[in-house]
Amino acid sequence: MVALNAQTRYNPTMSWDMVGHEWAVDMLQQHIRRGEVRHAYLFAGPPAVGKRTLSLRFTQALNCLEPPAMGEFCGTCRICRQTSQMQHADLSIIQSEREGASLDVDTVRSLQYNLSLMPYEAKYRVALLLRMHEATESAQNALLKTLEEAPPRVILLLTATTAEDVLPTIASRCEVLRLRPMPVETLAENLMRDSQLPSNPARIIAHISGGRVGLAKLLASSPEYLQTRADELDQFFDLLQRPIRERFTFAQKLVSDTMTREKRDLCRAKLRSLLGTWQTVWRDVFLLASGSNAPLTNPDLEVSIRQLADLHTSADAIRQVDLIETALNRLPNANLRLLVEVLFIDQPRLTLPPVSPQLLVEDE
Repeated sequence: MVALNAQTRYNPTMSWDMVGHEWAVDMLQQHIRRGEVRHAYLFAGPPAVGKRTLSLRFTQALNCLEPPAMGEFCGTCRICRQTSQMQHADLSIIQSEREGASLDVDTVRSLQYNLSLMPYEAKYRVALLLRMHEATESAQNALLKTLEEAPPRVILLLTATTAEDVLPTIASRCEVLRLRPMPVETLAENLMRDSQLPSNPARIIAHISGGRVGLAKLLASSPEYLQTRADELDQFFDLLQRPIRERFTFAQKLVSDTMTREKRDLCRAKLRSLLGTWQTVWRDVFLLASGSNAPLTNPDLEVSIRQLADLHTSADAIRQVDLIETALNRLPNANLRLLVEVLFIDQPRLTLPPVSPQLLVEDE
């Protein structure tokens, strides 16, 4: 990492609005100020931790037409505005068609032609390769030549869940920045200050996001999110107490056999949210059943989750996590009604006291 002195240390008044990743902003700014910009960077970290946002901020700082200072950007010039919208002519965005799909070699080869051209108006032509861990081995190998012999005035920015999820030959040719989630309490304080959230909802969102700033900001900007989550949790605990026949009735309400394609896509999105919420409950059960001190995703449900943990082993809980993960992975192509019914059969049947999430209530 670049050594910093007191005069060049990160100034919060010149922020890229990258809370939790100030060290990365500081490092990238120093590369610009010292004329030491690398030809390739790999931003590694869990989903929604801020990798794409940091890449775009860096691109703006590289190409801004009227930077207020070296390593900064105005945010209002044509290049800054179009970059933030990922639409500038000198910015190429490369990613798989959808999350979880593969990035193929032909897409990478078409990028190589674009990078051979001189920038249209910016200082650098930038290629942003999102979710590089989804690239096939042949696609990654095709990128090697560009990484080894990058054209002048070309910067490649890659994102991946971890540096180890791409070929070693790719990672070794990049400056690797490993982005990590923030402590949940620090993130909650940030949400109260910047998003004007009351303390209880801010704490819930910080826990649900696992300290990932990008996800937390997305959830905080969705006013209906906490109510949707509360409904999904009510359905979870209610379903555990229902016999199979009533579970099938609920499945029929969730998934109709006569849905149009558009409604089926909406149904998949709803199921993805529902099952994702349920999975966090079983993850918390696993943590408590295994004696872990890791923070719960659902701290407002700790009493009910402890009751579940008293009735299940950690192996039981991780099995439920895996079953839901399998269902989520099959959502794009599966028969939705059958998928939901099979999953509901595998959920245990229990008798539980009423659930009362304490932190879902707005602060007085």
